[in-house]
Amino acid sequence: MKFRGLFKEFSLTQQLFGIVFLFIIFFVSFFFMFLSWNIDGFVRSQMYGIIRRTQANIVYNYRLSVSQGVLYGGNDPNIVHIIFTSDGKMLASSNVDSLSKELVDELRTNAQNQEINSRDYISVMDDQKILYTISRIDMTTAIASTISSSYRDEFKATLLNSVVNIMVIVVSVLFFLLMIWVAYLIHPLNQIRAYIEKIRHGEEADLKVDRRDEIGEVASALVAMQEEIKRSEQLKEEMIHNISHDLKTPIATIKSYGESIKDGVYPYETLEKSVDVIIEHANRLEKKVQSLLLLNRLGYLASEGVEVGEIDMIDVVSKAILSLKVIRPEIKIETNLQRVSYTGSMEPWRVVVENLLDNAIRYSRSKIIIVLDDNELSVFNDGPPMSDDRLSKLFKAYEKGSDGQFGLGLAIVHKVVTAYGFIPSAFNVEKGVIFKVTRKRPKKVSKK
Repeated sequence: MKFRGLFKEFSLTQQLFGIVFLFIIFFVSFFFMFLSWNIDGFVRSQMYGIIRRTQANIVYNYRLSVSQGVLYGGNDPNIVHIIFTSDGKMLASSNVDSLSKELVDELRTNAQNQEINSRDYISVMDDQKILYTISRIDMTTAIASTISSSYRDEFKATLLNSVVNIMVIVVSVLFFLLMIWVAYLIHPLNQIRAYIEKIRHGEEADLKVDRRDEIGEVASALVAMQEEIKRSEQLKEEMIHNISHDLKTPIATIKSYGESIKDGVYPYETLEKSVDVIIEHANRLEKKVQSLLLLNRLGYLASEGVEVGEIDMIDVVSKAILSLKVIRPEIKIETNLQRVSYTGSMEPWRVVVENLLDNAIRYSRSKIIIVLDDNELSVFNDGPPMSDDRLSKLFKAYEKGSDGQFGLGLAIVHKVVTAYGFIPSAFNVEKGVIFKVTRKRPKKVSKK
């Protein structure tokens, strides 16, 4: 736990360098441990291979009955050969004096007793391992060859030096490549950090990370997020300006009408008609304020997870149709409604249905179709199709409609239905547009 906590205190650069350094140490340690376990066996097999190759030449010369002067050819001074003949003679190479009498006796004994064609031996004398091989030339003649320990040690040292040099080169190249990779990884992260810092301080920032990996995806997501935030802020400013303008008109009307009536002047013919104008603009003002309050309240309900019950959706849809069909009585409204219950409260769901129906009435040419079942509520109108860009932004707050108005109706729909576990959507279909509110997890129909 302490190591993990200490590791978290390091920067990403330090962490990567630390991991690379530990990896190299582990790799080198493992390699040398593996090499130390296997180097002696490898050297021994190489020494036996050298002995057998030189023995093969000598056996070939012996069978050709060449003279002893040329029998051993250009013999390696590190290898001693002794041929034990059937008559007890011993034909040895010129450097046989380097062998002790005990070793020569051991070679003779093993040569006489060996039954197989060739065999490798290890003899320990004076704390030194002596390698030798005995091969039979024929049934009565054998050759014993031994290699000096100094030659074996020199070969082992040369091999180790070569391996170490190769390892140093490989590790150096690997370390250099890893450092390049670390720098390649850290640089775009520093770019992203600088970009975020500039945004945090409200400065203009530009981020260009030409990568196709996860870092590039994060950079692209940050740029897209910043563009979306800027666009949203711009829309909010425009919406506030438009809402202020919309609120300013009824407030100014109410104020001017009220002042005129106070002075005994009726701006709109009679007192009753002038008061009706004040009431009309007050209702408009109340509706706009209620929309804003409802949008914020639904955001609170969604974030706090306020418990709600089940409501009868036929009742909600019927009341919405009854209140809105008078707007355009020439529009035919067809319904296919099942007796179902949705999670939520009566008033928010009524606002959802009224907003969907109000939108359909506004754009419909002649017909609206409302379908309600256990998993979905859909509202179709035979109005003109919408562009793909408009469809993708339809349920976002502060979006301007096709008529240039900053209505909050569909944003309220999105807030309500997502808070209650539904998904809003809209599609262009044949001869019209359809809005749907679909349950996230469709209810399973029980089989009887």
